[in-house]
Amino acid sequence: MAVGRSYGVALVGLNGYIVEVEADIGQTLPAFVILGLPDAALNEAKERIRSAARNSGIPLSRRKITANLIPASLPKRGSGFDLAIAMAAFQAAEDVRSTSGTVFIAELGLDGRLRPVRGILPAVMAAVNAGYPDIVVAEANAAEARLVPGAHVRGYTTLARLAYDFGADPKELALDFDPPAEDAPEGDGCTEALPPDLSDVSGQSEARQALEVAAAGGHHMLLTGPPGAGKTMLAERLPGLLPDLGDTAAMEVTAIHSLAAVRSSPVTLIRRPPFESPHHSATAAAIIGGGSGLPRPGAASRAHRGVLFLDETPEFERRVLDALRQPLENGALVIHRSAGTAAYPARFQLVLAANPCPCGNASGKGKDCTCTPLMRRRYFGRMSGPLLDRVDIQLQVDRVSMADFGHSGTEESTSDMALRVMAARQRQVDRLREYGFETNAQVPGRVLRGGLRLQPGTTRILDTALERGILTARGYDRVLRLAWTLADLDHADAPAPDHVGQALGLRQANAMP
Repeated sequence: MAVGRSYGVALVGLNGYIVEVEADIGQTLPAFVILGLPDAALNEAKERIRSAARNSGIPLSRRKITANLIPASLPKRGSGFDLAIAMAAFQAAEDVRSTSGTVFIAELGLDGRLRPVRGILPAVMAAVNAGYPDIVVAEANAAEARLVPGAHVRGYTTLARLAYDFGADPKELALDFDPPAEDAPEGDGCTEALPPDLSDVSGQSEARQALEVAAAGGHHMLLTGPPGAGKTMLAERLPGLLPDLGDTAAMEVTAIHSLAAVRSSPVTLIRRPPFESPHHSATAAAIIGGGSGLPRPGAASRAHRGVLFLDETPEFERRVLDALRQPLENGALVIHRSAGTAAYPARFQLVLAANPCPCGNASGKGKDCTCTPLMRRRYFGRMSGPLLDRVDIQLQVDRVSMADFGHSGTEESTSDMALRVMAARQRQVDRLREYGFETNAQVPGRVLRGGLRLQPGTTRILDTALERGILTARGYDRVLRLAWTLADLDHADAPAPDHVGQALGLRQANAMP
C-alpha cells in the first residue's frame, strides 16, 4: 500500500494556506492518528470519517491509519479537513485513484453526506492563488465557491458519489443514498435589502448636507443631539448614499462575511456597502474580533468598506472605543491570541451618535436638564480626545420643529443625493489615481501638503487655528480632506477659502456640549 495524498486549506484570519494531507496504512493494531497540530474539532474527525466511510460502502482499513497534515507547524482547526483526510486514506488503501492536485473542503456526516463549512470563499481564493484550481466542496457550498474566478468547483452531496467519480468500485458503494438538501452554514446574508430612504427624515437640512459630505469623501461622523432628533435615522441612511462596491472590494467583503458566519452563507458577491450597528453592551472581542482559538472577525471587520454605527456611544466601554483608533488610521486589524495571530481588513466609515448629557435634555426645548457639569464630563469622557480627533465631522443635531413636520414628504431622496456623491467620488478617483487612493479620507498628509498643495492664503484660517492650538496636526489634515470633498461636490478643481472655512465649521460644529 502506498502513501495517499490530498489537499486542504487552513485559514488563519482571511489568509489561507495549502495543507498537504498524507495518509499511511501501517501493519500494526487498529488505530487512527492525526498529526500536524489539530484542534479538538479536527481530532474528532477520526470517528466521523470511520462512520462516514462505512456507511458509504468503503470502510477504512482495520490497520493503523496515520494522517499527517503538512506543514506540521501550522495550527489546523475545524471540521473542513474531514473530506481531505478521508480521500487520502482511500487512496492509501487503493480504493480510489490519485487525488493529487485536488483540494477537498467539507465536513463529513456519520451517514456519509458532505456537510458545508464556513469560510469557503477565502479558502477557495487561497487555493486558486496557490495554483490549485480544482476544488471539491459540499453541494451547499458550491455556489459560494464558484464566486472565485478561475476555480473549477465540483459540489457533492455524498462521500459515496465522490468516491465513485474518483474510481471506487461501484459494487459496494451506497450510491442509492439520497440525503435531504443541506442548508449552507450560517454566514452573512446573500439577500441585500434596500436601505431606508432619506426622504423619510423630516427637516435636518444641515445634518443631511453633512451626511452627503461624509458619503462623498468617506469621512467619519459624530452626531450629538437630544433623543428623537433623528441621529439614528440619519446614520442608517448613510449606506444608501455610498456607491456599489467594485469587484475587488466586493470579494473582500464577501470573504469576511463568509468567515464571520452571522446569518446565511453568501451565494452572490455582496455589492452594497455593509452596515453594522452593535449594541452598546458589546465587548472588545465583539467589536474588534476575538474568541477562543484563532480570533474571528468582529463588527469592525464586518463593516469593512461600509459603515460602523455606534449608537449611544458614551454607553460603550472606553477601552472598546479606544480600540477603534488603530483601524481608523490603518484600515486593518491585527489580533494576537495564544493560538495565533489573525489579520482582518477594517476600512470602514465610523458614525458615532450621542445624547448631549445622561438625561438627554441639555439641548432640549421645554425640558430642564437634571445633569451636573461633572456628570456631563464623565459621560463624554468615555469618548477620548484621541478618538474624537480622528472624527472629521462633528455635528450638533437639534430637535425637529413643527414647521419641519409641515414639509414632510418634500425632502430630497437618497437616490438624488447618491448621484452627486457618485460624481464627487469619480472626481476623487481621477485625481488620486496616481497616488493609489480612492477617497479623500484616505489621503495622507504628505500628499495633501505635497502633490495637492493649495494656493497661498487658502488655508490661512487653518494655519491660525493650528497656531492657537485649536487644531492638532491630525485635525489640520482632516479639515483639508473635508475641504477637498466640499470642492468635489461643487465641481471645483481645488478648494477655495470658503470650502476650507466650511470644512472647519463641520469639524467644530459644537458637537460637544
